[in-house]
Formats: sequence, structure tokens, C-alpha cells
Amino acid sequence: MRSHTNFPVHGAGLGLRRAFMRTLPDQPINAVNFWEIAPENWIGVGGYYGKKFRELTEKFPFICHGLSLSIGGPSPLDEAFLQRLKRFLNEHHIRCYSEHLSYCSDDGHLYDLLPIPFTAEAVQYVASRIRRVQDILEQRIALENVSYYAAPGKKMEEIDFLNAVLQEADCDLLLDVNNIYVNSINHRYDAETFLRQLPAARIRYIHIAGHYQEAEDLLVDTHGADVIDPVWQLLEKTYQHFGVIPTLLERDFNLPPIAELLQEVETIRSLQSKWLDQTGDHIQHG
Repeated sequence: MRSHTNFPVHGAGLGLRRAFMRTLPDQPINAVNFWEIAPENWIGVGGYYGKKFRELTEKFPFICHGLSLSIGGPSPLDEAFLQRLKRFLNEHHIRCYSEHLSYCSDDGHLYDLLPIPFTAEAVQYVASRIRRVQDILEQRIALENVSYYAAPGKKMEEIDFLNAVLQEADCDLLLDVNNIYVNSINHRYDAETFLRQLPAARIRYIHIAGHYQEAEDLLVDTHGADVIDPVWQLLEKTYQHFGVIPTLLERDFNLPPIAELLQEVETIRSLQSKWLDQTGDHIQHG
């Protein structure tokens, strides 16, 4: 188990959407311990939303989860973007920056997260790009285990590829519990076995989300629905194995009123409290 003092944030978080900005003042001030944004959606934003965003970053811990870095892509890294990102992270005192262990662009944006081949060559390629990003940003970053629906060119198991990249790049892990569940159904492996093989010391925080059931053996990671019971149970298993880790609820579309999302955030807090009570620990806020 890891001490919660090593994490960039604490407690239960929620992804910030512009649709929330006008109703947030009506919500309980301590309902969310930290917020996450996609920096691409906020860099350079001014006016009403820019002002409100600045007010929030001055009051709450924030983390950033990127959308466009394309860490596994064939095109050169967008270092001009990374310089803008670096200024943004510093300006708003962002606690952590993460990205997807996938790629989303070649000559242009592909508008999807595509799987990196699970090969030793890809490990070296991706790790070198991650190290370059960390050098430019002058900080460690976290990579998220992603959902995928095909494994082109596969020569390694997913867990071995993930662990090799984290080790070779010397970066951290954004642990997406829903993605483990989705992949375990789609690719027929045991989710808990996968979970137990992850490097505890590299986990920075957790994502949890809903998905869509296309068929009995095909789940699609949509972030557009409520979290289902088996995913909540896997989150509990995560806490049981690693200790309580800061956890963020993702919801990208089919957005209900924020009060409904806060009920799911409260479920995270309740599970965290349950496991912290068993260890005699407590959640730090802020």
C-alpha cells in the first residue's frame, strides 16, 4: 500500500465541463476535492469562462488530462504545443499532467485513440517520446492505460507492454479502472489479475467512468453513462490491493445535472472512507 501523502491530490474528483460553470456556485463547496480538465479545451480561453476558470484554479486543486499529444503517433511531437502547455500548467498551478498511452494523429488529427502495437520496438519508441515530453515540461507525467478493440502487430501482452513503457520512460501511471474492466471483457482476461500486476509506486490517481454494452462480449468505453456495479467493485478491489488512491469520475457526454454526478462522486468518497476506516487512515483535503 502507498501513503496518500505521495499523491498530487486527495479524495474524490470530477472532470470540469463548461456546462457546469453557471451552476457550480449552487453546489456544496466541498462536494469535490479536486477537478480535472483537458488543457486543450482551456488554453487561451478568456472572457467569462476564462475568468471563472481562474477563480476555480485559485480555490481548488486541478489536474490536466491531455487529448492531443499522440504519444505513440508517427508524427514528431508538437513541441510548440508543449511549450504552451508548460506555461498553462505553471500559470494555474496544475498538480499533475497525464495523457493516453495511445495515439490520435498522423498528418492530421484522427479523432480517436488508436492502440500502439504491443512490441518491444514500440516500447522504446514511446518511452523516448515520453522522456522528451518530461524534459520539456520539467516534470514527470502520467500515462493512462487505455481501452482498445484490436491489437495490431501484438508481440507482448497488454500488461507487459504497459509495465515496460512505464519502466523504460520512468513515468507514472494514471490508472483507469473502467478501462481494465472493458478490456477484460473484450479481450477475455481476468481484471483483478491484471490489476495486481500494476506498479503501485507509479500510480498517481485513478479514473472511473461508465461505458456502453454493445454486446455481451463487447463493451465500448464511452464515458457517457453511469458507472456500473462491477466497475465499482473493481474500484474497491483496487483500494483493497493498493490502498486508497485519489479517484476521479469521468463523464464526457449525456451529461446529467451536476447534482446527479455529485452523487457518483459521493459514492467514490464513501468507498474511500470505508477502506480508510479499515486502515485507520484519513483523506487529506486540498
